[in-house]
Amino acid sequence: MRSDRPSDHIDNEAPADDSVSQPKLGFVGYLRFFWRQLTSMRTALFLLLLLALAAIPGSLVPQTTSDPNGVLQFQQRDPETFKVLDSLGLFSTFESPWFSAIYLLLFISLVGCIIPRTKYHFDAMRARPPKTPARLERLVGFTTAPTGADAGLAIDEAAKLLKRQGYRTERYGGSTGSTSESVSAERGYLRETGNLVFHTALVGMLLVVGVGGGFGYTGQRILVQGEAFTNVRASYDSFAHGRFYTESALEPYSMRLDDFEASYESDVTTGSLVWHPKDFTASLSTRTPGGDWTPAALKINAPITIGGTDVYLLGNGYAPVITVRDAGGEVVYSGAVPFLQLNANLASRGVVKVPDGLSQQIALFGFFYPDPVPLTNGMYDSFSPTDHGKSLLSLNVYAGDLGLDTGAPVNAYTLDTSALTQIAGPDADASSLQLNEGDVVDLPDGLGTVEYEGLKRYVSVDIHHDITATWALVFALLILGGLLVSLFVPRRRVWVKAVGGRLEYAGLARGEDPTLAAAVADLARRHREALGDPEPQAETEPRMDA
Repeated sequence: MRSDRPSDHIDNEAPADDSVSQPKLGFVGYLRFFWRQLTSMRTALFLLLLLALAAIPGSLVPQTTSDPNGVLQFQQRDPETFKVLDSLGLFSTFESPWFSAIYLLLFISLVGCIIPRTKYHFDAMRARPPKTPARLERLVGFTTAPTGADAGLAIDEAAKLLKRQGYRTERYGGSTGSTSESVSAERGYLRETGNLVFHTALVGMLLVVGVGGGFGYTGQRILVQGEAFTNVRASYDSFAHGRFYTESALEPYSMRLDDFEASYESDVTTGSLVWHPKDFTASLSTRTPGGDWTPAALKINAPITIGGTDVYLLGNGYAPVITVRDAGGEVVYSGAVPFLQLNANLASRGVVKVPDGLSQQIALFGFFYPDPVPLTNGMYDSFSPTDHGKSLLSLNVYAGDLGLDTGAPVNAYTLDTSALTQIAGPDADASSLQLNEGDVVDLPDGLGTVEYEGLKRYVSVDIHHDITATWALVFALLILGGLLVSLFVPRRRVWVKAVGGRLEYAGLARGEDPTLAAAVADLARRHREALGDPEPQAETEPRMDA
């Protein structure tokens, strides 16, 4: 109890309870609190940064939607790491639950920011400019000068000048008993408009990527020289699509590889000759229903567009033409077989599966060397990626059940040898089959013959259908434009007051505006020139802050 206060003073009464009683929010109160936190601009920026960080794994590891073969290769190369990354959903990053959660939270946060700010912005644009402050000398760029013009005429002229400069104006004073007249002007609402356009376009971009991407598809196909591809799902080697995909999205068209040209240059690195590609050109022919074949050139980073899809050139290689005959000389298999490259010199690996026509199922698994050179260990490699007419085909022969009769999908470019017996190769009594172009050799056990008839080229292409590309570009331009406007358009207010035979000028900026003082001085000069008054002199040093 304080001795300098009466004994019955309220501050001298001891509280019944010394503890502080906090108000209870309740369920609705907590919902309102979390909603305000979620829809704050700080949370939106944090979620945007978190989304960018969450997208990093999608560029570090292959994705099932864009590179399914890369995912399979990763699994074969490092199965233990694959299990860990797959359990985290990193091979389908952009479809994982955690990425979708961040995506949805960012979308809700942005919408929650935009709606109230838009209402506030429109209300502010409809409101009258604020009344002229009583003491303009406290504001930025304050300038005063005498005038011989009538106060009403001077303010009329100031209002016209400000309107020509893009200001919204409102006159104050001039009524009975008023000692001054003034005009209040403001501009720069475009700054907030740009800010809203930026955030709205960002929401649009999220919708385009999240929803529009569900209608797209992507597929890979190996095109062998002379063979045609038709845009149906069964023609793809691998295919992935969005959740809203339907078969009707596959517009009918055909595509054929007519020729392939590759140019290389060489240099010596660490004592060995290294070949580097200079240019790849795939000469294609395309056709839509009812049309004729039309030539098209496909290059790296220069896709062609047909049937609502973009076709990209991914890789290339050789496809030896292999013919297998039975013991009676009847052809049981014949075709150009793509061999997948193993190194930059196009040493390649391939598989030929012959399920019918022979006394037992066989598979030819081997290597192709366009420019063969023997190694010290008895193996071969390719000296260059160019075929000089002396290419070599080395085949191991396996017999047994190829697993093609079960109905389960089987990769045509790989061979599971666990249920097969090698009858020609390093682990068999017969050696590997060595064939140059035009050679015919006998298969083991009198099964028949195999012939290396000729050589064709192939290209691997990625076929991508995306309906969001145009909209993504539109929203990207809106994001950039809105950001530039919000950064470089100043928000400012300017006042001109006529009182007691003199004119007063001042301004006020919302945020940083280093050019405001100069703008007020320029306004005063123009206004005085329009009235025919002498050049004004600043009575106080122009202020550079509000």
